[in-house]
Amino acid sequence: MPRTAKKNPVDNIFSLVTAAASFSVILLIIGILYVLVSESSLAIGKFGIWKFLSSTDWDPVKESFGALTNIYGTAFTTLLSLVIAIPVAIGIAIFVTEISPNFLKGPIGAAVELLAAIPSIIYGMWGLFTLSPIMSNHIEPFLKKIFGAVPLVGILFQGTPMGIDILTASMILSIMIIPFTASISRDSFNLTPSVVKESAYAIGATKWEVVKNVVIPYSKLGVFGGVVLSLGRALGETMAVAFVLGNNHRITTSLFDAAATITVTLANEFAEADTDIYLSSLFYLALVLFVMSFITLAIAKFFLLRAEKKYSR
Repeated sequence: MPRTAKKNPVDNIFSLVTAAASFSVILLIIGILYVLVSESSLAIGKFGIWKFLSSTDWDPVKESFGALTNIYGTAFTTLLSLVIAIPVAIGIAIFVTEISPNFLKGPIGAAVELLAAIPSIIYGMWGLFTLSPIMSNHIEPFLKKIFGAVPLVGILFQGTPMGIDILTASMILSIMIIPFTASISRDSFNLTPSVVKESAYAIGATKWEVVKNVVIPYSKLGVFGGVVLSLGRALGETMAVAFVLGNNHRITTSLFDAAATITVTLANEFAEADTDIYLSSLFYLALVLFVMSFITLAIAKFFLLRAEKKYSR
């Protein structure tokens, strides 16, 4: 019988080190989850799950807390930022992969990825001192004039444009998540086989038809995975949003009103929590955000794995 090759001790050590590094990530996640559940146990016991998630109360004086206004503000600003960012990001990816001359692809790609490297507090300061006045003096009055009287849509553009509101916060978030969607979309578009595109051109398809009927359908799972990753990034953003969103614990339909998100509430009020139930409720909010982010990233991984299997075939 053939002799089994003896494993090198260095390989054993290498395997143990890499395994320890891998399992440390799982241990960190479990540790974070344990701390959040432990610290929020007082609020969980008092408010329960459904009552906390469905209540609009946020009154530290009466010690009555609910997460609905924060969840609503988080979802509203995040989804609006995706609506703004996705067309721009996909347009960038299409231009870089299908239209741009070669000498422009490198600089444009580097510029887009540089957006991801700018600290969020810089975005927040720029939003407060530069973007907010532009929004309140020019863009928001224009939008109110155009859409304010339109039935149904008009409710989104009611109120006084102040620049510190949901729309400005969503604009900042959209700029911050463009690099993630654009980069992953670009990589997905590059995975489209050249022979498929060349075949489409050979039968007389235009560049627009190739992009619409070949590139995007072939890459749609990868693009969707990039969008979901951007969603996860937007859900957890704090400082940039805190500068331009305000801290209004109220459900509003107008884009010109201030609101509250989970991250902004944690940043603004954590140092002010002077009672055990107040502090525990803030930890409960953090637990809700943790679960939301976990579900979002799990969905993203699922679609990315599906896309990988499709491309490998």
